[in-house]
Amino acid sequence: MDAAALWKRYQDWLYYHHQLQFYVDISRIPFDESFVESLHPKFDRAFRDMEALEGGAIANPDENRMVGHYWLRDPELAPDNELKQEVTQTLDKIKNFASEVRSGKIRPPQADRFTDIISIGIGGSALGPQFVAQALAPENPPLNIHFIDNTDPAGIDRLLHQLGDRLASSLAIVISKSGGTPETRNGMVEVQQAFAAKNLDFPKHAIAVTGYGSKLEQQATAEGWLATFPMHDWIGGRTSEMSAVGLLPAALQGIDIQEMLLGAKHMDEATRQPNLKNNPAALLAMAWYFEGNGRGEKDMVVLPYKDSLLLFSRYLQQLIMESLGKEKDLDGNTVHQGIAVYGNKGTTDQHAYVQQLREGVPNFFVTFIEVLQDRKGESPEVEPQVTSGDYLSGLMQGTRKALYENQRHSLTVTIPGVTPRTVGALIALYERAVGLYASLVNVNAYHQPGVEAGKKAAAAVLKLQQQLLQVLQQEKAPLSLSELADKMDARDDIESIYMIVRHLHANQRFGILVEGDFGKPDTLKVSMSS
Repeated sequence: MDAAALWKRYQDWLYYHHQLQFYVDISRIPFDESFVESLHPKFDRAFRDMEALEGGAIANPDENRMVGHYWLRDPELAPDNELKQEVTQTLDKIKNFASEVRSGKIRPPQADRFTDIISIGIGGSALGPQFVAQALAPENPPLNIHFIDNTDPAGIDRLLHQLGDRLASSLAIVISKSGGTPETRNGMVEVQQAFAAKNLDFPKHAIAVTGYGSKLEQQATAEGWLATFPMHDWIGGRTSEMSAVGLLPAALQGIDIQEMLLGAKHMDEATRQPNLKNNPAALLAMAWYFEGNGRGEKDMVVLPYKDSLLLFSRYLQQLIMESLGKEKDLDGNTVHQGIAVYGNKGTTDQHAYVQQLREGVPNFFVTFIEVLQDRKGESPEVEPQVTSGDYLSGLMQGTRKALYENQRHSLTVTIPGVTPRTVGALIALYERAVGLYASLVNVNAYHQPGVEAGKKAAAAVLKLQQQLLQVLQQEKAPLSLSELADKMDARDDIESIYMIVRHLHANQRFGILVEGDFGKPDTLKVSMSS
């Protein structure tokens, strides 16, 4: 395509939101008009599906629940007055609590005010707050935030060591809808023990964000924690950033959560339009469908050209892959749907994997995230009439052009600056794009049976460990792995038994003794010291 035709295509397909100063450019995705026409019936259905979702239709039949993250930024859309009040009252409670913490009215027993936040959660309960903190937290926030988002003992130790004496002025936010998520529970237990080791009263430092009536809510109430905030059953983890999950830590850091909600509301209004060209989320969904042939045949590489948006690709990774990665479609057919997402940031990736993007396997399309404002205030020139920001913009445009010249496709989302309003709009844009794309490929974006399968498998391994310890307590003579598996009646799990033994021995747990060569599992003899 010559330059004139490409410029015309750019103008024909450029979306611009005047109020948000937000652009979406899909001109470098080479669909044609016949492809667009072929998708109109699918989009008509997708728009109807989204309207039903916002109206309160049951979207997750496995749990018989609605999906209402859109109501969080516009409570008037909620299907009944009780839900409207629930949203508005929770928001008021978040604002009031955060204000009292920041002012020192709510303070720890052994310090003048809280200085730090320990956010304990996993998946959507961590990725959204992490992304927003990286993107929007002021340089000197009223409270610094730290995350325990894994059940890695060394990671927990590192965080607690960094806090040191500031543990006495730390506020712990425990985020779990059920209260039974193992990784979150483990992080909470370890933090509780760290507080106890310093003679600190954990409940006077603790907040729960959880479901009504959950184990965590019961514990928080019984122990007299500082506060509890609801994690509504109609909010999924990966769409929870505009709920107490994300708004509470953001407000505590001094981030303007009302502006985040307003940006999301404006984007929701734009992406509610039942017209492809006037709906930026529909444009994204169409581009994804074209690039992956409706089957996710290409990966999505996300390149935000701003340090503060570094975690956006990780945030989108969960939102998109957990929502769209499904074995079955809504009709029960085996389809193995999904879109793989990865990325880092520009221009870092131009010195990392852009070489492969331009010349290697063409199994991807790129999403550039462009930020127009370089910084607050003027920039010094690094060359005559050139700033660092000019370089950043030039390198982004150059990479986009270099990829296109080699038939590598891309789309570009442009925002005026990284602000609470634009971050709220970005989140809302991709939430809606995921919902529309899910309808195009006929999958349920709002349940995740694969995640539950992994949790069940992990529980089975821990049960196997208990069986192993019981057998070793009873047996005096060392046992081979085969003998151990036979006595456990777990012959099919011998590999797991080997891995359990190896892990327990490496950590000097339960007096596990091992003779033989770990590199040759058949030589091992296992026993337990008396």
